[in-house]
Amino acid sequence: MAKGRELKGRIKSVENTRKITRTMEMVATSKMKRAQDRVSAARPYAEALSGVIANLYSPELAERYPLLRQPEQVRRAAVLLLTSNRGLAGAFNANLIKEARALIARLEGQGTTVDVHVVGRKGIGYFRYVGRALVTTRTDLGDRPTAADATSLVDALMADFVAGALDAVYVVGSRFNSVLSTPPTATQVLPVEPPASRAAEREFILLPSAEVILGEILPAYVRNAVYRALVETVAAEQAARRTAMKSATDNASDMLTLLRRTYNRARQAQITQEIAEIVGGAAALQG
Repeated sequence: MAKGRELKGRIKSVENTRKITRTMEMVATSKMKRAQDRVSAARPYAEALSGVIANLYSPELAERYPLLRQPEQVRRAAVLLLTSNRGLAGAFNANLIKEARALIARLEGQGTTVDVHVVGRKGIGYFRYVGRALVTTRTDLGDRPTAADATSLVDALMADFVAGALDAVYVVGSRFNSVLSTPPTATQVLPVEPPASRAAEREFILLPSAEVILGEILPAYVRNAVYRALVETVAAEQAARRTAMKSATDNASDMLTLLRRTYNRARQAQITQEIAEIVGGAAALQG
């Protein structure tokens, strides 16, 4: 019965694994719902900021604000990569790293010096493995990023951009379109792109002046762009983990079905063999 005991052990092991993956799937589903709520709350604010900038923007005003400075040549750029601290999320982190590598290769191919900043242990581990120097690393951002987290990430980059030490800043994260659509995306947050066209013409009474409002709105717009990238990447991570854990749970269920069928057949064959031996032994005694 050695084979039967071995199968029972494997069945128990797979059952325990399925309990873990099912629990992780439920936790990821709960976290994803909360993250979706944060994404939904962040988007209207970003659209409102964009609308204000579109209504206030003019080429004359743009010359006064460093965050709107459009360099003739991008000599130095910063890439901020957002990854997770944990795995078990399918190809989520690998796709983000691939997107960042493609962006870095494109910029360096144009003669740009690239400073890499990474959030999350998975991204940090990869770039350290390949021997890429990282300017800053962060592993302290959890599943509920805040506006303060975004500020701490981007304010130093904004200061470098204003000082002329950087010509562009990119953020690589996931865009949360739906549970099944979370593509990795590289977004340029600096310089702030001027609107393609003004919003609907309206008459405004500005207090204080447009200059003062733009001076406050532009940094808020950049910080909000990073905050949106953070919350959307967290939502995408939880969606990817939920999908991966559901797949693992389903695979465990399929494996259990196969193992139990194999065990029952082995048990049935053993019982049949034992009956045959008993009948043969009785016949030998009678003969």
